[in-house]
Amino acid sequence: MGAADQRWFDALRAAHFPSERNHLAAHVTLFHQLPPSALDELDQLLRRIAADTPPPPAMLGAVYSLGQGVAFHIDSPDLLAIRARIADRFWGMLTAQDRGTPRLHITVQNKVTAAAARTLLARLAADFRPRPLAITGLAAHHYRGGPWEAACARSFRGSRR
Repeated sequence: MGAADQRWFDALRAAHFPSERNHLAAHVTLFHQLPPSALDELDQLLRRIAADTPPPPAMLGAVYSLGQGVAFHIDSPDLLAIRARIADRFWGMLTAQDRGTPRLHITVQNKVTAAAARTLLARLAADFRPRPLAITGLAAHHYRGGPWEAACARSFRGSRR
């Protein structure tokens, strides 16, 4: 995300995500799990995508319930197209969860009571208006049983036509 959006979502996560579970900055998940053996190939693909692709337009949509948490929907056909490009390359390695169409979102609260989630949802939805969201690049992380470790990150550099 762009720096201002990143700060805003990180602040929401710091305030509302259980601290013992908040091991990663706010993010948009495109894939939940790719095998570590694919990292070099993934990094090369992300390099190529970032080099020839402009930042995809995206809109921050409705705030919605995760049951025991709260997230913001993201509408971005261009980001979904980028994801499809990556999925095509790694199709045989994708988990069942990652073979489906993702629901792009940013989670700001999770693993709390349903009542706490309803309270935050009502508060955030009260004055929320859809707005543009800056998507600036792609990254991959290693899950380390709690903390996450950055594996690679690439910024979009393609020009808009």
